[in-house]
Amino acid sequence: MNNRAFLNIDGSFGEGGGAILRLSSAFSVLYRRSINITNIRANRPKKGLRMQHLKGLLTLSELTNSHLSDCDVGSSTITFIPKTELKERVKVEISTAGSIGLLLQPIQIACLGFTQPEHIEIFINGGGTFGKWAPSLNYLKQVTYKVFKNHGYNIEIEILKHGFYPKGGANVKCTLYPPKSKLKPIDLTELGVIEKIQGDICATNHLKSANVGERIKKSIINQLKQVVDIEVNVSYGYVDSISPGVGLSLWAQSDTGAIISTGTILGEKKLTSEQLGKRAAKELIKYLRNDIPVDNYLSDQIIPFMAFVKESSRIKVLEITNHTRTNLDLVKLFTNRNYKILKKDDYFIIEYS
Repeated sequence: MNNRAFLNIDGSFGEGGGAILRLSSAFSVLYRRSINITNIRANRPKKGLRMQHLKGLLTLSELTNSHLSDCDVGSSTITFIPKTELKERVKVEISTAGSIGLLLQPIQIACLGFTQPEHIEIFINGGGTFGKWAPSLNYLKQVTYKVFKNHGYNIEIEILKHGFYPKGGANVKCTLYPPKSKLKPIDLTELGVIEKIQGDICATNHLKSANVGERIKKSIINQLKQVVDIEVNVSYGYVDSISPGVGLSLWAQSDTGAIISTGTILGEKKLTSEQLGKRAAKELIKYLRNDIPVDNYLSDQIIPFMAFVKESSRIKVLEITNHTRTNLDLVKLFTNRNYKILKKDDYFIIEYS
């Protein structure tokens, strides 16, 4: 354990949201650095820790046997002292529709720095598989975790029951395999050739009678066929869930190993199924038209991976999002790795040398 002085982090800098908590605690474990975070979510209407942030911190500290200072909903300061031992399994109970994808984010980052145990199982009861401003588990399975696997880090998700806002109620098993061999650097600067566009529409049984899945699928295909000559394979399904809802993702894998996606798109009361499908198609088309191999939602998630791997990594993105900037700025606090952002006419290159 590195006994250097605590790293003090102002939780209000940058976007000043929950991402600073998740990333800082993850980097604390990954780089074996004790941290003290103040001014937590100071710029938000509801300041301090929310329940989903607290649950994430408690789960990470339990999994890694780390020390988390006494804190509760509303706390504006926390101290986190990392340890170097992982448990093989933990169980998490979530009483809200808090995002499971965001709960897993610091865990997936922290486990990059371990080689034991053979695998880690996380059983989650409750929470949301879909939620606003958060990656759905379908997106993680089809995009983020596939890119990770291509570079030596395997994470598997089993969705036993979906959960939507406002009641959640999901049931999920996540299995992480700490990397045993050297991780491969990421070099995604060319989109390459795409032969197929895929998609998954998940709607609850509350919406089955309105044929929501079928209508969204038809709208997606009609919109895409007007713009691109690529095979489209979109599936839909209806699931049991406490709260009604619909969520979807489109993605496309190329011969360069790139996987671009729409990210997670959620149904809204003011949007028809046809409008939702059109929105999804347009989101994917913007990456295809601009030859972008890393979508806005993946870029921030792979920055920690790029920074941790010692060899040079490069990605080409359409824009530098606030989440990506937060990742870059926080990594810089924990490591000596330098990054560059190269601005081109209609894209950016992010590089760790």
